Amino acid sequence: MTIATPVADDRRKPGEPGEPGAVRSRDAGNTRQQLLQAARRRFAFDGYSATTVRDIATDVGVNVALINRYFTSKEGLFEACLASAGEHLSAPEATEVTVDEILKNMISHVAGSPTRDNPLQLQLLLMLRSSGDERADSIRRNLIRSFAERMAAAAGWQPADADGERFVLRAQIALATAVGIVLLRSSTGVEPLTSASEEELSGPVGEVLGLLLSPSGDSRR
Repeated sequence: MTIATPVADDRRKPGEPGEPGAVRSRDAGNTRQQLLQAARRRFAFDGYSATTVRDIATDVGVNVALINRYFTSKEGLFEACLASAGEHLSAPEATEVTVDEILKNMISHVAGSPTRDNPLQLQLLLMLRSSGDERADSIRRNLIRSFAERMAAAAGWQPADADGERFVLRAQIALATAVGIVLLRSSTGVEPLTSASEEELSGPVGEVLGLLLSPSGDSRR
């Protein structure tokens, strides 16, 4: 497990001058970000149920009470991780993307080295993790749907299209393929997939995803 660099927290140092246990200075924004990063790793690889807030706080080196301060609860932290994943996976609506741009981005991360610190791989794996909390899982479903619709839109889908669900379905299959590759490479050790280089994977992964996201893909059946 990669341990994040410890940061200062709200714990007081005994014996310091002034009031007993004067507050240590810290960067609240940096602490919050490190908690999110640690939580993404834990939730993605260990699962929601097996992860405790104490695990996450220990990884970062802060007081577990900070999780409640910043995120209210474990469920709130999980929601924040999903929301963060959505921000990284989906560019602003005003930004138009092409299928080629989506493929290039996905291939570079899916075919990259399977590690616990690859941001996009962690975000893809988070899509698999149910929290048992309906509100958090609703956010997860909406994230998957939103990202798939963005991929479908790049392939020519429009919300008013009569056969729009076909484009969204193909995009969801492409997304499921990407998540499946990341899952197998990061957790099973199956060969030759796990140790395949980016160069070896980029060709076949690009062919599969490109076919699914091609506007004319259905005509090849």
